[in-house]
Amino acid sequence: MPEAQRSFQDSLNGEKFDEDLQKYLAMALDLGADDAKIIGKEDVIIDERIVARCFSPRCSYYDTNLHCPPHSWSVEETRRIVDRYQKGIFILLKVPPEEMADPDYDNPDKHKIPGAMKMYKMVATIQSAAFYDGYPFALGFAGGPACKRVFCPKVECSGLTQKGCRMGQKVNFTMHGVGMDPITMASKVGWKVYPIGKKTTPDQIPYGVEMGLVLIQ
Repeated sequence: MPEAQRSFQDSLNGEKFDEDLQKYLAMALDLGADDAKIIGKEDVIIDERIVARCFSPRCSYYDTNLHCPPHSWSVEETRRIVDRYQKGIFILLKVPPEEMADPDYDNPDKHKIPGAMKMYKMVATIQSAAFYDGYPFALGFAGGPACKRVFCPKVECSGLTQKGCRMGQKVNFTMHGVGMDPITMASKVGWKVYPIGKKTTPDQIPYGVEMGLVLIQ
């Protein structure tokens, strides 16, 4: 028999909030994360230079989907939104080096990225669990490539039309798409992230990473 749902008001208890954070931490690990940390809102690093990198050099997914610039909210809005939260679950997933270091990375016919899909699913699952636990403003961010590359690489983004996003609750903004700096955040919690570019070969790195974040009020 499923567990009875709490009212939103019942989740405002401080002790219960701490227990729930531990539950979401364990959930991330159970879903396959290599590590996860409970962080405070002050640990969410926001930097205008992150979004600047969407423009220069121009990302191939810029202006192609609902969740990337220029359609995502501004860095200033990100700061205001993050400030309304207390804690977050920061998630790390290590992926095989060849999944990220490949010249055909942006070609869905030649290259698959199951790790990115897995991170989107982990973030959506934890966000949903928090909502049903009584946290209506739980908000998730994937850390990998644009949702266009992961979910809809061969079709036009319906989110940019009046039809709305065809993926519904499965997708979120990426951390970097709204100005968050997951690389520096990772450094502060002791995770290693290796630079990967078009010239990187799989034998140059031990692994690639996908990161995600779920904010809980």
